[in-house]
Amino acid sequence: MKAKLSLSQRLTLLFILLLVLCATIAGAVQLYSSMQFGNAMVQRLSANLAQQIVRSEPLMDAQGRVDRNTLKPLFDRLMTFNPSVELYVISPDGEILADAAPPGHIKRQHVALAPVEQFLNQGTMPVYGDDPRSPDKHKVFSAAPLRQDGELRGYLYIILQGEELNALAENAWHKTLWSTLLWALLLVAGVGVLVAVLVRQWVTRPVNALTREASRIDQDSISAIKHLAAQPTVEKPGDEVALLRNTFIELARKIASQWDELADSDRQRREFIANISHDLRTPLTSLLGYLETLSMKAATLTPEESRHYLEIALRQGHKVRHLSQELFELARLEHGAIKPQRERFALSELVSDVVQKFDLSLETRQITLQTEIPGHLPLINADLSMVERVVTNLLDNAIRHTPLGGTIRLKIWQQEERLQMEVADSGPGIDAAVREQLFVRPSALSQQATREKRGGLGLLIVKKMLELHGGGIGLEESTGGACFRFWLPCGR
Repeated sequence: MKAKLSLSQRLTLLFILLLVLCATIAGAVQLYSSMQFGNAMVQRLSANLAQQIVRSEPLMDAQGRVDRNTLKPLFDRLMTFNPSVELYVISPDGEILADAAPPGHIKRQHVALAPVEQFLNQGTMPVYGDDPRSPDKHKVFSAAPLRQDGELRGYLYIILQGEELNALAENAWHKTLWSTLLWALLLVAGVGVLVAVLVRQWVTRPVNALTREASRIDQDSISAIKHLAAQPTVEKPGDEVALLRNTFIELARKIASQWDELADSDRQRREFIANISHDLRTPLTSLLGYLETLSMKAATLTPEESRHYLEIALRQGHKVRHLSQELFELARLEHGAIKPQRERFALSELVSDVVQKFDLSLETRQITLQTEIPGHLPLINADLSMVERVVTNLLDNAIRHTPLGGTIRLKIWQQEERLQMEVADSGPGIDAAVREQLFVRPSALSQQATREKRGGLGLLIVKKMLELHGGGIGLEESTGGACFRFWLPCGR
């Protein structure tokens, strides 16, 4: 049944059940309190009734004995004047000595004396005593001791709410109960209808609106998500429904943002594959062309021409191998297959070792290397081989783009918690059209001239390696040539 009910129906049903439960508990508490109050009032008003009867009526003979036959007419007469009471004479140990009950109405012959003593000691009312005409009920009463010559002979015990009064009260109570129950049901029904309207207006209507927006995702997922993401959020949500709607909108915005990032990443991946395919196809075509020429014209080519063709083919083969190695290394870096093996070392010592590898190239091209490396630089905690690869790549690029007799400046310094290194050359510099593409994947949409000038994937690999260490690299403004600056956090 629960699964077939809507949210508003379930909330209304739950509220009605709670209302009925609260009304039942409140009615029970009210009934109990009313009974307690009524019994206390009856007992207070009739507290001296037994004492007055003891003073005005002879209940014992001269010997202090109680004659049941003599007292019965007296009790009948007193109960005629007040039909709501029942009179009994009990012994000092609680045994019933005299009564006016019809035959068969007495259900117990002994009355507990503790409530009687509590009443005589003016205990807190109402005080309930045993009802002789019931085996288990207790009622309010009035009592007075019977003494002769100062000796306790018994008690006059008066039940203040007798059988006749109880029968009339029960009949009236049943009529009142049914009338109250009928009005209570009408009230609950009216309140239930009102609650159903309010629940539908305040709760289920915004929830249904949110459900309709969310259900569109199954029909047209990404457009529905973007439509939901475009909805405004509530500035200060005053209820859980508004907060839930804000949460759905924020989630939709995150999904839409991630979708755009994935789409852009997929576009870059396809462009990258297309560009790499082109870059690989060009040297491979050249390589195969020269090899086919050598194969077809081997008998007619001079030794110099054969050697020239072989050199070109070999150069193109090396280019293909170098590009494929860079592509493989970049893929491993981007997918987390390569993790830095950190160790503490001095960046200045590593730079000195790398510079020594290029001494011959610098001497051959007559390039002047100016270094500015202060002493007492802090150590860095990084992968030695990766940082060596970064320095080697930047220095190699600078040497290749610096003309004969040019100058390369190499500078290391500390800035806050970073070590900065700058490599600047006196070459032709980098075109503005290429600057933005240096550290991103090459696009197949780029112009052919731009792709050729940007080089391979070395700078992109350098950037990925530095990012794995929490560092970065950038191209700085320079009056002449290119100036690259990278930074690494100091070792901790």
